[in-house]
Amino acid sequence: SHSQRRMKSQSNRGRCLLLHSDQDKGDGSLKYILSGDGAGTLFIIDEKTGDIHATRRIDREEKAFYTLRAQAINRRTLRPVEPESEFVIKIHDINDNEPTFPEEIYTASVPEMSVVGTSVLQVTATDADDPSYGNSARVIYSILQGQPYFSVEPETGIIRTALPNMNRENREQYQVVIQAKDMGGQMGGLSGTTTVNITLTDVNDNPPRFPQNTIHLRIPETSPVGTAIGSVKATDADTGKNAEMEYRIVDGDGTDMFDIVTQKDTQEGIITVHKPLDYETRRLYTLKVEAENTHVDPRFYYLGPFKDTTIVKISVEDVDEPPVFSRSSYLFEVHEDIEVGTIIGTVMARDPDSASSPIRFSLDRHTDLDRIFNIHSGNGSIYTSKPLDREISQWHNLSVIAAEINNPKDTTRVSVSVRILDINDNAPQFAVFYDTFVCENARAGQLIQTISAVDKDDPLGGQKFFFSLAAVNPNFTVQDNEDNTARILTRRNGFNRHEISTYFLPVVISDNDYPIQSSTGTLTIRVCTCDNRGNMQSCSAEALLLPAGLSTGALIAILLCIIILLVIVVLFGALKRQRKKEPLILSKEDIRDNIVSYNDEGGGEEDTQAFDIGTLRNPAAMEDKKLRRDIIPETLFIPRRTPSAANNTDVRDFINQRLKEHDTDPSAPPYDSLATYAYEGNDSIAESLSSLESGTTEGDQNYDYLREWGPRFNKLAEMYGGGESDKDTS
Repeated sequence: SHSQRRMKSQSNRGRCLLLHSDQDKGDGSLKYILSGDGAGTLFIIDEKTGDIHATRRIDREEKAFYTLRAQAINRRTLRPVEPESEFVIKIHDINDNEPTFPEEIYTASVPEMSVVGTSVLQVTATDADDPSYGNSARVIYSILQGQPYFSVEPETGIIRTALPNMNRENREQYQVVIQAKDMGGQMGGLSGTTTVNITLTDVNDNPPRFPQNTIHLRIPETSPVGTAIGSVKATDADTGKNAEMEYRIVDGDGTDMFDIVTQKDTQEGIITVHKPLDYETRRLYTLKVEAENTHVDPRFYYLGPFKDTTIVKISVEDVDEPPVFSRSSYLFEVHEDIEVGTIIGTVMARDPDSASSPIRFSLDRHTDLDRIFNIHSGNGSIYTSKPLDREISQWHNLSVIAAEINNPKDTTRVSVSVRILDINDNAPQFAVFYDTFVCENARAGQLIQTISAVDKDDPLGGQKFFFSLAAVNPNFTVQDNEDNTARILTRRNGFNRHEISTYFLPVVISDNDYPIQSSTGTLTIRVCTCDNRGNMQSCSAEALLLPAGLSTGALIAILLCIIILLVIVVLFGALKRQRKKEPLILSKEDIRDNIVSYNDEGGGEEDTQAFDIGTLRNPAAMEDKKLRRDIIPETLFIPRRTPSAANNTDVRDFINQRLKEHDTDPSAPPYDSLATYAYEGNDSIAESLSSLESGTTEGDQNYDYLREWGPRFNKLAEMYGGGESDKDTS
């Protein structure tokens, strides 16, 4: 059968439900089993009696109902004695949960000066209890902290302003504590709280105010336009754009002398100079400055006006100013033919200070390097010190310096432009050099050249030139074209270049200005042979050389190049000759090794053709002994005559005899030499004496052993041993 039982969630642990089968006779033969939600964990059944018990406290908020199934079976056979029964356990709610807010702290804002009842924020608390069962989930709101400034609606939790005209400038932050209580707010209900931080936002309810009625500023009179004199600032209790303001000068006797600019970041009014100041003209200015809010809320017009004014007095300080010229610049015009010392103009300057010190004038010589002008230091009169020439310079830009005598370091400069006016002082001349020729077959009246002229002067009416011949010429004539050009024409037929190869024609050129200036230019006309069309074919040698001649500068350059080339050649030859000169013997210390090489080996004593052995046996047949050229002999010894050896004398005996003679001869120096003999004698006890092997030895050598070899090596001992001693002595 199906049965349903109810039990309370707050009941204590113990029997909560009893199940009993009709087949149960109380003899313990039946066994009750339980299955479903929470069976065996949350709910257990007594298998003998069928009592169902809860093992722990049950919370409806976790689960509101449980579905269980129970059955009675035979304990021995384990067969069911009745069909399975299903039942639902529903948990009844009790007020065991307090209301909670989603946030522990709320932040809200409301404009200052808001009317009573202005909504600030709505807070909502939730209760986990069953809202359909009693008042456990019915929440009522109340304010615990924040009165009398704010209130809360009990049913909705909407927080509203409770006082009118709350001023942010007096108090900006408020902390409100809201309570939510269940059971409809009755005694015994559970409650929760939250905190709401409320900020009053700013509105433009305060006008700007100057802290002072009068502000004093000072400025030197020499301050340039745009100089900041000082600042004014009004205070505004509001913040942000509600405190923004604009400054302006609304009245005063210096409205045209000064400006005021609003500094946005600092909300200050910067007063600047609009026009140059002068202490001697005015020393004190009074301005009325106004500050006005730029963002005004119409709701608070009744609190206005939202502007304020103050008086600014500006004192101009006296400064020792430099002289001031009567003009910013000067322009003087003068003719170029004036005499030296003529005054061309005067500059004027004064001391603007009340002391009115005398002024001294001077010229900046960097603007008049040629010192053409000068100035009178006392009255500023500018006069010429050198002649003027418009053709050289038409304009002169001078700089005049004015300084106070009492304070010469304080100076002022002014620009003076001098324009030189033209007079007719230059005669016209040929415009270019004319290379003119006439054909031998020319006819009378034939045009051979068109000429023009130039003039350095610049008359107002323009240039006008007249051309004529200096004297009547039988060969040529000039025809004025009246357009500043003229034509050169022939007056006869035929010319002969072998008779006259060149003609010189003086032409007079004059202008029409006053006074009239004229000059004579000479045309050089060559006589040339021409073809039928008048094209030049050849002229005389003299005529051809003239136009092709080199200038003096070119000839000088060519000569210099030739001279430089000659000098280079001479120096090169001298250096080459000097290199070829090498001394045979630089000093007597220059000892040479003489190597005599015999390419012919010879045939010994019997070979009388390869070597004349008779010469060795007969020293008398030898030429007179010649001195050595590679040394300077210290003493000139007369060579000794030795007796002739017999014809049958052995060569060995002959050589030994000669060696003995030379060993005892003090005048015979020990030369280093190499001789090849047909007879190879015994080895020398002194081994090799040649310096050819000296380059292979390392370090310095000791030659003292030479003194022990006998008189033949005394010279060597003196040369090598003495050298070492000299070296040691030095």
